[in-house]
Amino acid sequence: MKITIPSGFKIGHANDDYTGVTVILSKGAVAGCDCRGGGPGTRETDLLRPEKAMRKINAVVLTGGSAYGLASTTGVMEWCRQNGIGYKVLGKIVPIVTGAVIYDLNQKEYHFPTAEIGFKACENACKTPDFGNIGVGKGATVGKIRGLKYATKSGIGAATVKVAGLTVTAVVAVNAMGDVVNPSTNKIIAGAKAADGSFLDTEKVLADGEFAKLLFGTNTTIGCILTNAKIDKVEATKLASVSHDGLARAIRPVHTDYDGDTMFCMSNGKVPVVNFAVLESAVVKATMQAIVNAVSTSAQYEIEFDEESEE
Repeated sequence: MKITIPSGFKIGHANDDYTGVTVILSKGAVAGCDCRGGGPGTRETDLLRPEKAMRKINAVVLTGGSAYGLASTTGVMEWCRQNGIGYKVLGKIVPIVTGAVIYDLNQKEYHFPTAEIGFKACENACKTPDFGNIGVGKGATVGKIRGLKYATKSGIGAATVKVAGLTVTAVVAVNAMGDVVNPSTNKIIAGAKAADGSFLDTEKVLADGEFAKLLFGTNTTIGCILTNAKIDKVEATKLASVSHDGLARAIRPVHTDYDGDTMFCMSNGKVPVVNFAVLESAVVKATMQAIVNAVSTSAQYEIEFDEESEE
């Protein structure tokens, strides 16, 4: 599948054998955020609220390691500072870095991304990123109502929708409690399994009251919408919000108290928007497809760039 990276954005990954970080870098992007899950772990999301003063950000960090993984954002801050990227005030540079975590502390020992891994993800940022079992997707799984033994391996996926001169690319790390459903067939393609290997259907199990013991906050789907649309903070926040419709179409159940589902939106502001509803529809479709791609072991990506990306 063809993925288009809008100009001004770079995506980098770093990981060990257990967990990792994915960073999306910009010298200055209009941004918004919407958190729907009951158990989030985030950094600087209040800064993205439309009424707050800061107009642009420099990075969105998607990281494993639960709350411990927020340490990786310090490494992203340091890399940006060393490269002169950030808000300049009184002779100092303050990089504006926001982000969210997934819970993937799945080993007996503690494995979580450090500041060094966050810094390395920035060093690895390039215009030809890959997706799958990499970066924040390294420790991702879905369908954990019966525990990890019966869950399905997941990762970080991407998808692009182009319409009316606009580019919308969704980058999503899927670590959901629920199952992933292919909206085209309405069939589960990743999720909790029974002893015979068939899918349990988490939503049905919960509705029937037959659920096993759940682990609070051990899940979460996080991601970021990248676009070349010329939008303001209010509109970026709306796009982050509507992207959750894509989560709802592909993940069942979603936004539970056991997930910290958080979506960001970043825009380079290059292309005027004639009809905002068209842009919203593209965001939903791209998000939905990125989630499906995240759990597909056969997903193959071909990366291309908007024309202005050649700067």
